[in-house]
Amino acid sequence: MNNIAMRFEHVSKCFQRGENFDSLRDLVPALLRRAMGRTQRTKESRDFWALNDISLEIRRGETVGVIGHNGAGKSTMLKHLAGIMVPTKGKIDVSGRLSALIEVGAGFHQDLTGRENVFLNGVILGMTRTEVARKFDEIVEFSGLADFIDTPVKRYSSGMYARLGFSVAAHLDPDILIIDEVLSVGDFVFQQKSLQKMRSIAKGGATVIFVSHNLKAVSDLCERVMLLDAGKVVADGSSAEVIQTYLRRERAKMSQRRDTDVEIQAVEMRGSNGSAVHFKPGERAWVDITFHANQPCEHVAVVLDVLDDGMVEVFNTSSERLGTSSISLEKGQSCALTFGLDMHLANGTFHVAVYLYRYDLEREYDKLLPAITFFVESDIDVRGSANLYPLVSACHIN
Repeated sequence: MNNIAMRFEHVSKCFQRGENFDSLRDLVPALLRRAMGRTQRTKESRDFWALNDISLEIRRGETVGVIGHNGAGKSTMLKHLAGIMVPTKGKIDVSGRLSALIEVGAGFHQDLTGRENVFLNGVILGMTRTEVARKFDEIVEFSGLADFIDTPVKRYSSGMYARLGFSVAAHLDPDILIIDEVLSVGDFVFQQKSLQKMRSIAKGGATVIFVSHNLKAVSDLCERVMLLDAGKVVADGSSAEVIQTYLRRERAKMSQRRDTDVEIQAVEMRGSNGSAVHFKPGERAWVDITFHANQPCEHVAVVLDVLDDGMVEVFNTSSERLGTSSISLEKGQSCALTFGLDMHLANGTFHVAVYLYRYDLEREYDKLLPAITFFVESDIDVRGSANLYPLVSACHIN
């Protein structure tokens, strides 16, 4: 496979909706329901294709994010890569030592202690007992569970499960590391430490496949992102481009357009190097907004809102409040307007909302909430919404 770590060739996976009967106990109630007039689906109508003719290649050393809404096929894809599932059609080639963390606590035995499960899980993942013993202290230290390592894991929280499971998987020294959404149950500090560990594994030449709904984490870690929808790869490219494609598709599904005189047509965000979703504190950004008049309209202002990930407003302005004359349009006319922003924000995920508003009548014509989602990453650990660029100038101990 040369420089290819894994390859999918026309891979499809079919499941069946409804019930399959493999015992008399299940079959008898089903026959009674049918006798009462409840029809049974045909086999074809029960078929559900979780993966549908996927072909792709992932090169050695790539960090690849996989995103999409629930049920898009992300976890099914990873389970095929890990060898947990076999495709209905197609072929999968994987080259190298693979470590996968797909379900919290997978491979853990409830009645065994954390210590015993480290050895059990390590062997399941492909390490020798000697190798696990050599790395044991490092695994436990990374997990932060030294005080509970001799406690049965049935008394662990879901976060403790994830921490121990990830610690074992990450210390396998894999050629390919597969991580599913399980890190979402970890605390903030452990999530950051885990992302740093995945970066370290990637820098060491390993291939990392990362599935998450945390788009900031995907953007931080992955240069390449694949978007799945209905079992198909519908976008594959740079993280900024694919994340924006995903957000646009999801907003289109949620959008309920009103019969309004003027409507927002497009909202795009860019940095100094073009379209972007990832910014440094203080970096200059532009938000381009296009709107269209379905009927003659006057005194239209464009309102721009920036919200944090909890949808709490951190900034608000409008074209009219910034001194731009209110906008009047004839039917069929469009207007393009750009806001320039300096991103003096701390680490986090932020959203841009756009409103078309007439102040004198207090009338809202149209809105997109959110219109854009973007991420800010600081080189220093600052939290909250604003970045005040802190410095410690002196420290005196008397």
